Amino acid sequence: MSAHPADSRLIGHLWSTAESRALLADEGRVQSWLHILATLAEAQADVGLIPVAAAEVIRGHAQVERIDLDLVAAETRASGHSTMGLIRALRATLPNSAREWVYYGATVQDLSDTWAALTCRAIGDIMARDVTALRDLAADLARRHRDTPMCGRTHGQPGLPITFGFKAAVWAAELDRHLGRLAEGRRRWEVAQLGGALGTMEFWGERSMDLLEGFARRLGLGAPEICWLTARDRVAEFVCLLAATSATVAKIGNEVFQLQRPEIGEVREGFRAGTVGSITMPHKRNPENSEQLVTLSRVIRAQAGLALEGMVSEHERDGRAWKTEWLLLPEACLAFSASCTLGVAMLEGLEVDTERMSHNLASHRGYLMSEPVLRALSDRLGKHTAYDAVYEASMTGIEAGQDFATALRADRRLDVITDEELRSLLDVRGALGSAGEFVDRVLAGLGSPT
Repeated sequence: MSAHPADSRLIGHLWSTAESRALLADEGRVQSWLHILATLAEAQADVGLIPVAAAEVIRGHAQVERIDLDLVAAETRASGHSTMGLIRALRATLPNSAREWVYYGATVQDLSDTWAALTCRAIGDIMARDVTALRDLAADLARRHRDTPMCGRTHGQPGLPITFGFKAAVWAAELDRHLGRLAEGRRRWEVAQLGGALGTMEFWGERSMDLLEGFARRLGLGAPEICWLTARDRVAEFVCLLAATSATVAKIGNEVFQLQRPEIGEVREGFRAGTVGSITMPHKRNPENSEQLVTLSRVIRAQAGLALEGMVSEHERDGRAWKTEWLLLPEACLAFSASCTLGVAMLEGLEVDTERMSHNLASHRGYLMSEPVLRALSDRLGKHTAYDAVYEASMTGIEAGQDFATALRADRRLDVITDEELRSLLDVRGALGSAGEFVDRVLAGLGSPT
């Protein structure tokens, strides 16, 4: 039984994935802890701190199935110590020859921070896989709709024409930059912790440095230049990356949400038979995935704020900082995994209505081409004089219910443009600027260092 929505059999799919739940649930967490303890024992045996035979026994017993999780929970509460329950439960499964060598000289943060680094690595792998899928889906939309004209909008209102491919290329490029940040940053947060009581590794004496290097190497993590007991920038940076990436996914979701409005109707989420939009309005087809993407990002971005708070810590150990991460890191990771999964589903099923895009462009009766007209007049009247002339013609024409060409022809100052030239200037495809070239530029650069 769980009170957290991520674990709910009813709504858990909205807040997490089976993959992330398996990683972060008690069983997955404890298995990771046991792996860290067994690896520590092996690294200590490598440098002669504990018997090799003891390390082998500890490894053999480092299986969550061998541990009584109820005992772990009871002893954790009874001792008031974060890992004492785990140590007592593990020691209870070991023969006398190995019991004294478990957790030899290590402390809570050596275990919990190293677990955080392993979690960052696992979620980083999920991010690399799923954000790459999102990027590639956006890139495919950009490629297929490189030359599909649509209304570009600023401040929520139609501006110049763009192409849908141009819009999707912006998404792909932004997602690609997040993948670059992930690749570049992993060396900073996928780092082991092994400091002992105050980070100086005093307990292990002259073998400390060799132990640190061996422990990290066995786990496939980096060895820190110095302990990071109160240096929480590693976790904060990773969570901030999750927040920033989820914000991009939410931005894409919000764009789909807005463009799906019937009064715009240019894209829509794919519909699955049986999906219900409203219990009282049977006709409704709601943008469920795109809406949830915005919600999930809000949750993740809230965790980023907490992670940054943890960077302000005290002296050489401050539980107020890193214990907060025990809550915020899983929360951010669960929501992020759901965000990626829903985002992929949304883009995979996205329906693009090119006819509606064309209809919406035509409905503005030429006014979206005001900039090409301004550009043509600037060489003849001067840019600012030309602007005033086009502005006045536009405002007068809109108020009078005229199309743009009629409004322009009512102002004699604009007679310097011939009818043939005006027809060319009001052609949507002539007003797309370098949209297509930018799409090509993005597609050619995906996956390259930036």
